[in-house]
Parts: sequence; structure tokens; C-alpha cells
Amino acid sequence: MTSLSPSSPSSSTLRFVARRAGFYGLVAVAAVVMNFVLPRLMPGDPGTALLSRFRGKLAPEALAPLRAAFGLGDEPLPTQFVRYVADVLHGDLGTSIAYFPQPVSAVIAEALPWTLLLTGSALCLSFTLGTAMGIWAAWFRGGLVDRVAPPVLTLLGAFPYFWVAMLLLYAFGFTLRLAPAGHAMSDGATPAWTWAFVVDVARHAALPVASIVLTSLGGWTLSMRNVMVTMLGTDVVALARAKGLSPVRVALVYAARNALLPQVTGFGMAVGFVVGGALLTEVVFAYPGQGYVLVQAVRAQDYPLLQGVFLVLTLAVLAANFVVDVVVRALDPRTRGTS
Repeated sequence: MTSLSPSSPSSSTLRFVARRAGFYGLVAVAAVVMNFVLPRLMPGDPGTALLSRFRGKLAPEALAPLRAAFGLGDEPLPTQFVRYVADVLHGDLGTSIAYFPQPVSAVIAEALPWTLLLTGSALCLSFTLGTAMGIWAAWFRGGLVDRVAPPVLTLLGAFPYFWVAMLLLYAFGFTLRLAPAGHAMSDGATPAWTWAFVVDVARHAALPVASIVLTSLGGWTLSMRNVMVTMLGTDVVALARAKGLSPVRVALVYAARNALLPQVTGFGMAVGFVVGGALLTEVVFAYPGQGYVLVQAVRAQDYPLLQGVFLVLTLAVLAANFVVDVVVRALDPRTRGTS
């Protein structure tokens, strides 16, 4: 049995992962602290907002118990912080005002699957199509795709995605009636793993997904196309061509494989923001995801729900960035020289 030397690649990788995990752990702690402090610096509080919402039904004397229930009593801030951290570790993010009396964790758990379905599908589609189109445009420079796709996709990307969403909604939802005009499923539909329900959900998600894909496709295409063009001029590709390898192998194995690294980094960072949802797109289609919930929380001054959504989003972004760091190090041998 051989032991790993301190300078072995495996040992270096473990040190790298440990360092990155420690760094992102510290950032996560800072995020939790900021999530605790910021709502306490804002005017008003959840107790006051809830009391005003039930004006005439709750006596003014109920304010003190309400503030205490939301962790905003007269206790010292360190004591409140310890209780807040303990509640977060147990999955208790407080009680929502906009969806009272549902707990914040239940509201987020109900909205998160819809957001992952909507924005996750849109991200995977735009990444896959954009990467494929970028490879094609770079390999066949001056061809139809290379001449048409970049300007058209750049033009689409210049429009706000909620404007594209409203345009698709008007054209295909109200005028042509080819797709549902809103919501995540039909009224009266019962969630179940049946083909009819899956088709119904897909029909409702078609227009929101299309609006996100159309506005984000250009970025993935242009990014992949530019990096791919650079890779096609490297000595590695020239050597592969000199060996007489097939064009498909040269394009995919020697050029596209190395050009994918920036795409992977961008995809990983985008995955973190998927949890936040496409806020305005979800509002346009009344899609019950995180973005729609966030808007309802702002309208109702629902500080606990805002805290919960921001905390989940922050932790998701940190986790995605950590995974990207590890994946990029595994894919790119050039990054393994430094530990």
C-alpha cells in the first residue's frame, strides 16, 4: 500500500477542496449574519405589518407578542441572533405574513419545484442550444448560422425578457390561443405522475421557458463561438488536422472540449441564480415560483419570507460556485499546478 505524498495530485486536490469549502463556509456565515441584520435595519417590522393587515381584528396590545413571535422582542441582539441561527439550522425560517399562517419554509418548498422546473429547463435548453450553435457557427465561419444567428440573437437579448414574455403571451396565449395564458397547471388539475398532468404542466411552462430561452440564447452562442474560434487557431487543433483526423473529431474533441470551460463556469454560476427564479417572467405568467413569491413578499412587507428567499438564493449561489471551482479544476489540467 502506498501513501500519498504531500505534493501528490490527490493531496493537492484535497487541499484545494478544503480551502474552497472553508472560504465559501465563511461567506455563508457572513450571509447569515447579513440576513439577520438587514431586516432589523429596515423601517417597520413583521409584527407591525401583520397588525396593520388585520387592522380591526387585532388589538394594539398584540404588537409586542407579535414582534416576539417574529424574533424581534426586547431581548439583546446577540440572544436574538443565537436563536435565529438555531432556528435556521432546524429549518425554521419563521412565519410568512403574505401567506399567513404558513411557515416560510413551507412557502419556499412549495414554490421551489416550480422555479426549478421553469428556470432549470430554460437554462439547460439555452445552454445546450447556444453551445451547439456556437460550435457550428465557429466551425463553419461565414456560413448561414454564423451570419444570421449572432445579430438576431443579440437583438433578442437586447430586449428585456419580461417584454418578450408579454409579447409571447399576447401572440400565442391570447391571440392564437396555442398555449395557456398563465399559471403552472390547469384549474382543478390534481398533481400526479400521469402523462396527462405532465403534458398539462409542459403546456403551461412552454411560453415562460421560451421567453427566457430567446433572451438568453445569444449570450451562450456568442460566448461559445468566440472561444471556439480562438481554439481553432491553436497548435493543438493544427496538429490534429495534420494527423488527418476527421473534422467532427477535431471540432468536438480538440476544439469544443477546451472551449467548453468558460461555458461550464457560466453555467455553474447561472445554476445558483436558478433558485431565485425569473422574477418578472413568473409575474407576467402568474407562475407560482420563487420570483412570484418574492414579489408577494415585497408587496406585503413580508420580512421573514424575504429573509428566507434571500438566504436560500445566497446559499444556492455559493454552493454552485463551489461546485464550479471543483469541476473546472478537474476539467482543466492547467489549474492543477497551483494548490
